[in-house]
Amino acid sequence: MSLINHEELKKQLASGEITSLDDITNEFKNILKEVIQTATQEELTSHLGYNKHQESSNTNTRNGYNEKTIKSKYGEFDVSIPRDREASFEPQLIKKREVLLNGSEDLILSLYTKGMSVRDIQLHLDDLYGYELSTQTISNITEKIMEKALEWQSRPLDKIYPIIFMDATVLKIRVDRVVKNIASYIMLGINLEGKKEIIGIWIGENETSKYWCKPPQKLD
Repeated sequence: MSLINHEELKKQLASGEITSLDDITNEFKNILKEVIQTATQEELTSHLGYNKHQESSNTNTRNGYNEKTIKSKYGEFDVSIPRDREASFEPQLIKKREVLLNGSEDLILSLYTKGMSVRDIQLHLDDLYGYELSTQTISNITEKIMEKALEWQSRPLDKIYPIIFMDATVLKIRVDRVVKNIASYIMLGINLEGKKEIIGIWIGENETSKYWCKPPQKLD
């Protein structure tokens, strides 16, 4: 299935309406806008249980739209998200208070894990996509890394691992605004079902086999 009208696109190219990549990007944004607005309208119809202009005993009704600006890899664009009178409608495609399309948060987390500062990420997003997020927004997103890390650290382990592998790899980590080479010690176990599992990861200054001779401490 294609959401692009190929014949209309050919006409726009032939007439000179589309002459650059920026013009094509704007077409992508228009398509995204139409899909999001149509999808959220269908979500509201499903929530209310009846189509627009259809008679229903449901006391909850459509109640106009909320305007919001969406930030995507194609740039910013405005959408109209429908709302209901009882304010019980929770759109799933573009959730309430959400302004980033799926994928943008993954990019921010990826840049953060590579050692980029919040300001570096702001400038990178502005250069690539033409929008800049606040430091608080980026901080809120990167906090998800710590939530996932703490969840992983507190997970239950198997009682027995017949085979254990211990090794280390060197990572580049930003410490006090300086990127340093830090040894990451990894313990990998194979459980009774034959599946590999990372048992733990610890940080040390330098890579050395002597590290395993003392009980390592996990960092919070």
